Amino acid sequence: MRIRRAARPDWDQIVSLAQECGLNYAGMERDQFLVAEEGGRLGGIVAFKIHAGCRELCALGVAPALRGRGIGRRLVLELVGGVRGDVYLATIIPAFFEPLGFERCAVVPRSMVKDDEWCAGCRRDLCAVMVRRQP
Repeated sequence: MRIRRAARPDWDQIVSLAQECGLNYAGMERDQFLVAEEGGRLGGIVAFKIHAGCRELCALGVAPALRGRGIGRRLVLELVGGVRGDVYLATIIPAFFEPLGFERCAVVPRSMVKDDEWCAGCRRDLCAVMVRRQP
């Protein structure tokens, strides 16, 4: 699986995989995506959203048939490896992100606060905001 920056022709597959993983959201077309690709098919995605006051990792998803192969981990490490500054995320699987250098944080950057529509269908009691601090 090759990790690379998404290109315009990838968009239909990105949307399809995001829908399959329950990750499609309004405005995702403005985000910067990395994709895991093999043989012309996308097996994983991750997005990077730039807010006024922070950077956010979002839309991490791997095709169900390809899970457990380290693709999600590789996508995250590739994404954060090229970023200067702290990277935040909101997740219901904090245990996945902790070994990748993310830690729970008490303060959420104001520009990252989600509205009720964005959080619709999400289990707020399971949601954790995390940060990976860059030196």
